[in-house]
Amino acid sequence: MSNSSSITQFLILAFTDIQELQLLTFWLFLAVYLAALLGNSLIITAIACDHRLHTPMYFFLLNLSLLDLGCISTTVPKAMANSIWDAMAISYMGCAVQLFFFLFLITAEYCLLTVMAYDRYLAICKPLHYGTLLGSRACVHMAAAAWGTGFLYALMHTANTFSLPLCHGNAVDQFFCEIPQILRLCCSDSYFREAGLLLVSACLTFGCFIFIVVSYVEIFRAVLRIPSEQGQHKAFSTCLPHLTFVSLFISTGIFANLKPPSTSSPSLDLVVSFLYSVVPPAVNPLIYSMRNQELKDALKKLIQSFIPLQK
Repeated sequence: MSNSSSITQFLILAFTDIQELQLLTFWLFLAVYLAALLGNSLIITAIACDHRLHTPMYFFLLNLSLLDLGCISTTVPKAMANSIWDAMAISYMGCAVQLFFFLFLITAEYCLLTVMAYDRYLAICKPLHYGTLLGSRACVHMAAAAWGTGFLYALMHTANTFSLPLCHGNAVDQFFCEIPQILRLCCSDSYFREAGLLLVSACLTFGCFIFIVVSYVEIFRAVLRIPSEQGQHKAFSTCLPHLTFVSLFISTGIFANLKPPSTSSPSLDLVVSFLYSVVPPAVNPLIYSMRNQELKDALKKLIQSFIPLQK
């Protein structure tokens, strides 16, 4: 038995205990992190510098890239340091801060993906009202609402989680601090205090999910009514990157949090958490740049401005 007041640090789980594999893990994390930094930074810079991309869709994409940068920077640098230094400890306050920022950014990202679904719905189903309904002020308000929702959600969860008494040691079976792993360390009679917030979480998650699904049902119905095949292809090309990223984001998150307890193991939990916390921010730039010609042209122009073509 241990008391939370006496715990000054947590022990987070390593991917492997073999030193050579720890170095391999470090290089893997470094490669993914650098790819995420480069890709998202290029998207942010291209959108900010190219006036043709100053539209609601790209404004939300810029916010998404900012959230991706923050989300992957919350977990990966610490995991890299642990792999290279073979040090698994994280301070009590450091764990709380990491948990807060991860929840803040991942929740804001989910809310922003919901807003982006609404943006695609208006663009395809109500094109004549698109400019009126999604002016610059409305875009700023919706983006701010997504960030604000993430902040309040993370604040409530973090404050509640770290106010619970801990009775089961300080070993977190994960490569970063997350709520399910902290709750496993809490005293059994403390779970009821989390029930209310879990209900709020379920409502927020389910509500956003239903909104995204309904939006895309209406989008597909509208696209299939377009008479020309070229028009359908153009409409689908603007939705496919967002739908792909939403599918990746939601599927990995659902599997991480709703997988059967019988299949749970430290190794599987590590891999699944890597998939939902590290992979989406890293592949987001690739998903959005592959099928979006406007963004590809802006990125090409940006790269050429830094690396002039040799004559």
